Amino acid sequence: MTQLNLKPFQTTEIGHPTIQRAAPKLVATTGSDKLKDSLAEIVQATVKDGMTISFHHHFRNGDFVFNMVMRLIIDQGIKNLTLAPSSLTGIMNDLVIEAIEAGTVTNITSSGMRGKLGEFVSAGHLANPVIFRSHGGRARAIEEGAIKIDVAFLGVPNADRLGNANGMNGDAVFGSLGYALMDAQYANKVVLLTDNIVPYPNTPASIKQTQVDYVVKVDQVGDPDKIGSGATRFTTDPKELKIAKTVNEVITKSPYFKEDFSFQTGSGGAALAVTRYLRQAMLDHNIKASFALGGITKPTTDLLKEGLVRKIMDVQDFDRGAAESMHTNANQQEIDASWYADPYNKGAMVDQLDVVILSALEIDTKFNVNVMSGSDGVIRGAIGGHQDAATAKMTIISAPLVRGRLATVVPDVTTVVTPGDSIDVLVTEVGIAINPKRQDLIAALENVPGIPVFTIEELQQKAAAIVGNAQPIEYTDKTVALIEYRDGTIIDAIKQVKD
Repeated sequence: MTQLNLKPFQTTEIGHPTIQRAAPKLVATTGSDKLKDSLAEIVQATVKDGMTISFHHHFRNGDFVFNMVMRLIIDQGIKNLTLAPSSLTGIMNDLVIEAIEAGTVTNITSSGMRGKLGEFVSAGHLANPVIFRSHGGRARAIEEGAIKIDVAFLGVPNADRLGNANGMNGDAVFGSLGYALMDAQYANKVVLLTDNIVPYPNTPASIKQTQVDYVVKVDQVGDPDKIGSGATRFTTDPKELKIAKTVNEVITKSPYFKEDFSFQTGSGGAALAVTRYLRQAMLDHNIKASFALGGITKPTTDLLKEGLVRKIMDVQDFDRGAAESMHTNANQQEIDASWYADPYNKGAMVDQLDVVILSALEIDTKFNVNVMSGSDGVIRGAIGGHQDAATAKMTIISAPLVRGRLATVVPDVTTVVTPGDSIDVLVTEVGIAINPKRQDLIAALENVPGIPVFTIEELQQKAAAIVGNAQPIEYTDKTVALIEYRDGTIIDAIKQVKD
């Protein structure tokens, strides 16, 4: 069961707490009997009423493992489970809804949810509020025991008979196992599912035989065509390209664009365009980056191959090109979610970032960012690493001024996910706004040709002039979700939307 820490958010300053980490229970074994043929028997032997079970989302919409396991759990009549995956993807939605309706799942903690599951939870159908955590926040919660995983079901594209596994070989390769590594280390029981049993010992081993209880051979763990594409497509949208060019200008005219700077971009079309423009700027100025971080795409690994980036610290790969690069390039280091972003360890990678580019569903005049709920109050997003990476020396939000008939820059966001104190610059297609607390960036950017600088209030007024002011959302008193900040405090709550 997930333990709730209901302390309210106060500050982005994490401090230096002394943390007692949790440890899993284990049954010691010296035998070679981990390889099993029947997933149903393993589910029956390991999962009991009231437990917490976990999965990873590295397969994304190519995942077969989650539905395979949940189907058995529902059919076996197991009740009152806490579902604690690293995130929930669209392919999982139908089975989660069925599990909630059956009383199989009564608690969820995740990075996010979308589609019909988000609508279902927003309508108040889950017994208890969802706890949304960032990737770093989830790692922290697992390590300190706020999330205590009883059984982790981890799909892998290869494993040997004792459980040595990685994400780099087989039909369903996805590269880094960064999120799953937390579950493998801290769950009481670890069940690997694979369609590819390889000779023992299997190396390199990301998940190790010392962590694994069972290895189950299944027909197929995932659809390779839906895990990641062979080539990443850049945006051709003029608005997104204009935003990307301006983001690049902000970076290159900032004090942080210098030899051995570090950065994290994203996986969307505009973010990939930023990577392309940044590459050219690095070539033009003969500047190399010390490392790139976060979810990795082929355009980033191309920078590594060209020598423009010295190292990639890889917690997740978003396309096949990035996954293949991790297999062949020793400078692309697999890292777990704790190393990536846990605020309660001895040094997370996000703490070393110079520049990060993030997106937003909404940003308000206090620079608070919403990436979780739509303007209608319905859950339709994920925290991901948003809060975590926003600790960079310069955090840039790239977003259009409006989307369709909805304003992106608003007086108050629907849900606060990342606090305004973490955000330094907003880049839109009409210009930028700089957080007033960053007078150094205002001085560096206010007179750059081609970059109109506004106050964020002015950008909000421009958005309102285009689409008007939104009508307030009507909610019931029921809380359907809580948003944790990365230190475990509660930064916001999502209420049930009235019909």
